[in-house]
Amino acid sequence: MALGPQVTRSILPSGIPCWIELATLDEEVAQRFYNGLFGWNFDLNRDPAAPTGRYLIASLGGIDVAGVYRAAPDQPSLWTINVSVGNTATAAEWVVHLGGKITLGPVEIPGRGSILHATDPAGAPVVFWQPENWSFATGLPNTFATADLNTHDGEAADGFFCRLFSYTARQIGDTRGVDYAEWVLDQQAVLYRYVMGPEYPPETLPHWLVYFEVEPARGADATAGHALMLGGRVVIDPYDSPWGRIAVLADPGGAVFAIVDRTRRLEDFGRAEVDDPYDD
Repeated sequence: MALGPQVTRSILPSGIPCWIELATLDEEVAQRFYNGLFGWNFDLNRDPAAPTGRYLIASLGGIDVAGVYRAAPDQPSLWTINVSVGNTATAAEWVVHLGGKITLGPVEIPGRGSILHATDPAGAPVVFWQPENWSFATGLPNTFATADLNTHDGEAADGFFCRLFSYTARQIGDTRGVDYAEWVLDQQAVLYRYVMGPEYPPETLPHWLVYFEVEPARGADATAGHALMLGGRVVIDPYDSPWGRIAVLADPGGAVFAIVDRTRRLEDFGRAEVDDPYDD
């Protein structure tokens, strides 16, 4: 769990997760859920890249935290991330050169910069953003903490993103064969990559698992229970880890995300001894 609290930077280096957004089939239901769970408020903006031209920006305490838009009819409800780039046109050239595919753009978003939608060689979706007027609260309660890229091909994911952003991939998986790596930039882990194991059906598509900080006073267990009361679902019950107490949840539309209480870190662990929520 890498990035610490931050709000705004005037100059953003390439390779930093700089935004998150939810594609959902029901914007109103999503607003009620995340307002109830995290206290977010929502403002409507125009976005030519969104299927309906509508884009909701969620905020907490006046600082932007996430985007929400209506998914296309053939698109599942899901969370994904934006990664900063210096130039989306150059990024598009590199995406193709490294074996990825462009799915949209580059597109200019009034007042926000330029975006590029793509997939990596293994099919994982990602948005590259050349931002302007950037504001994004992270590392604070009820905001973005970090994200895992869940993939079937760790080598392809490492090769694509590490060459694109000069990340260093460092294996942190345990001694039982769990392939889990952190991507390091300037000696700081900025994102994580996990090769999906047998706990995922073979047909599961590559995707991002976005983590949100929770209030330590409330904790992961109470937050998971609150999500249930709001119509969500607990995908993986709260468990202890070296990064904190974690639970994996789904909102009423089916979008999966994780919560973490980093004040509840598992100390003095051996990699093979970390609680495994999939170990029966």
